Amino acid sequence: MTNFNETMTFPSGATLKNRLMMAPMTTQLSFYNGVITEDEIKYYAERSNGLGAVITGAANVQDLGKGWPGELSIAHDEMIPRLSELAQAIQAKGAKAIIQIFHGGRMTKRATLSGEQIVSASAIPAERPDAETPRALSEDEIKETIIAFGEATRRAIEAGFDGVELHGANTYLIQQFFSPHSNRREDQWGGSIENRYRFIDELLKNVFQAVEKYAKKPFIVGYRFSPEEFETPGIRLEDTIWLLERLRETKLDYLHVSLNTYDRVAHSEKYADKTILEYVHEALQGKIPLVGVGNVRNRQDVETVLANAELVAIGQQMIVDPDWAVKMVEDRDAEFVTKPFEEAYQELYLPSPLYNFLNMRYQPSK
Repeated sequence: MTNFNETMTFPSGATLKNRLMMAPMTTQLSFYNGVITEDEIKYYAERSNGLGAVITGAANVQDLGKGWPGELSIAHDEMIPRLSELAQAIQAKGAKAIIQIFHGGRMTKRATLSGEQIVSASAIPAERPDAETPRALSEDEIKETIIAFGEATRRAIEAGFDGVELHGANTYLIQQFFSPHSNRREDQWGGSIENRYRFIDELLKNVFQAVEKYAKKPFIVGYRFSPEEFETPGIRLEDTIWLLERLRETKLDYLHVSLNTYDRVAHSEKYADKTILEYVHEALQGKIPLVGVGNVRNRQDVETVLANAELVAIGQQMIVDPDWAVKMVEDRDAEFVTKPFEEAYQELYLPSPLYNFLNMRYQPSK
């Protein structure tokens, strides 16, 4: 089993001082136009101690890709100076700074896009309350979006980040192209699983072209994915294993599974004997590092995850216990915050947009 305090050298040559990462989480702390605030920089800096890497919350690569208010943006060159300040604040604590880049696709609203209609692979609304119907991206728009991810990678490099994570999970645009629910296209971008994978394939080519052209030192490129969808039709674990069999052969530095609990079991009876994390790890055949995640709060959780992953990402615990990683490294387990998350976050100072976001999610009746 992997020890969390071992260094990790990625295929690109970049090295983390240990196997602990801060998971990407929504903060809603940016200005209305996606520029980073002082509150946001302070929030990440306070939580970077002791970690091998910090993965930021999602940053949109196009204005049309904005998913929610207060979201980080990497869509324009004028964002670079403040992005640079964020990268430096994380790195000053000894952690690698990785920015997650994404496009919200149909998982947004007209109001968030200043009245613009939302977009997706096809004109199919999400199966969510109050979901709006998107318009299908044109062929030219698809190509522009792919280029936008490459441009976002360039900006991340110029801002001094150590890497990017492509957000191919949580039902956002990259996943929408792979999903048979949101992608009903009949051209080269839809239909067969091979065609639905084409968007991901072209995206990776563009991102790696940017890395080769602009990076002067090893630059990390990771990819986050959701293992299954609940909709019918939708992504099933067998589809994800098909995807992983392709991604494990690419130049990606790591794959990051999105799970709410690390011991989650698939809905498919065909994959009911082991956890999703175990099936995913087996599918990668040791060819590419896997980041495990999902309700990791203590040393036992870390060790359990690292039995089936090379790295572990810590989410909610890092919000309520900013020095958690330092406590792990220094064997100060007795000092871990152990209260349930929905109680713990209310007991410390959080900037009001983040606090209000958490209240809406965990205290809906108040």
